[in-house]
Amino acid sequence: MVILLPALFALMFLGMQAALMYQGRAVALAAAQEGAREAASETGTAVSGIRTAESFVAASTSGLTGTVVVGQRTATEATITVSATTLSVVPGWSPTITQSASLPVERVT
Repeated sequence: MVILLPALFALMFLGMQAALMYQGRAVALAAAQEGAREAASETGTAVSGIRTAESFVAASTSGLTGTVVVGQRTATEATITVSATTLSVVPGWSPTITQSASLPVERVT
């Protein structure tokens, strides 16, 4: 019984950490997709895509901190990458998440 309870707590914390990382990854990916969608629009720019992704993360209640958004737009493709640190239940550990999204640039044919 003495070993079973700490093992159960460790399993619960591991499950909670996995859920926090999954939720942070989903928010970062959604922000990257929103930013790429804005940057890939016909009148979009890389800066507008970056701002859109940053505002998406800021509006979420996901607990992502230290968010860094970078992006680029070429003549054919727009790419936005979101990196952030998610919440952790393990003391001293700060898991970093990086998600990226690319879309073809809209153009009149």
